[in-house]
Amino acid sequence: MSEKVYENARTPNRVRKSMTTSRKISLAGGLFYLLTFVSIPQFVLYASVRDPNYIVGPGPDTGVIIGGILEIIVALAGIGTAVALFPAVKRQNESFALGFIGSRILEAATIFAGVVCLMTMVTLRKSGVGAEALVTGRALIALYDWFHLGQAIMPAVNDLLLGLLLYQSRLVPRMLPVLAFIGVPLLVANTILLMFGTTGPALTLTTLGVLPIALFEFALGVYLTIKGFKPTAITAELDKVETNKPVSAA
Repeated sequence: MSEKVYENARTPNRVRKSMTTSRKISLAGGLFYLLTFVSIPQFVLYASVRDPNYIVGPGPDTGVIIGGILEIIVALAGIGTAVALFPAVKRQNESFALGFIGSRILEAATIFAGVVCLMTMVTLRKSGVGAEALVTGRALIALYDWFHLGQAIMPAVNDLLLGLLLYQSRLVPRMLPVLAFIGVPLLVANTILLMFGTTGPALTLTTLGVLPIALFEFALGVYLTIKGFKPTAITAELDKVETNKPVSAA
């Protein structure tokens, strides 16, 4: 006759293997997060394309093309952050972890759409269109700017989801997800004010919401790259899984 018993199989080898796997996950996630900051120079690179006469004017398109490439890297790296961290955070709440991946993919899609707008302007310019294309050029820039709506709302969603998962799991110091919790409502409020065309102190105040979000993502990337997940959180999770693992005994 057999009965269910429980075993604690947290042997040194299993702990070592779990630590190694977790370190690989955290390193990949950290590097992807740091890679999402490579597009910062785009503000300089896109200076020419914002000229109202860009589409009919002379000059090289190199800056716009390089900026587009950097944005593509950011979009792919953003998806990479979610895919890399999924095995670690799904243990807390798989639905939230899947939501994190989905929101990152949607954010990346808006980045790609914005890059398409800019590359369309480059193509029209190279084709030698006339002054009648000036309206089209301005419309494409407006589209590019409004595709940033996805890059404002979706970071609020995915950082909230990731912040909750990291806060519950204690895989990183809790101060890091707290930064996300501070920035998320400000970022959402800022987006709503922009949609209504609001200006003034309220817009300026909510724009500061970008800072906690950016600091959260950059600090998280640095922490995961250099230190990785907290060992106590990993062993605690391993204890919970192994202690409650049923086995059969004769």
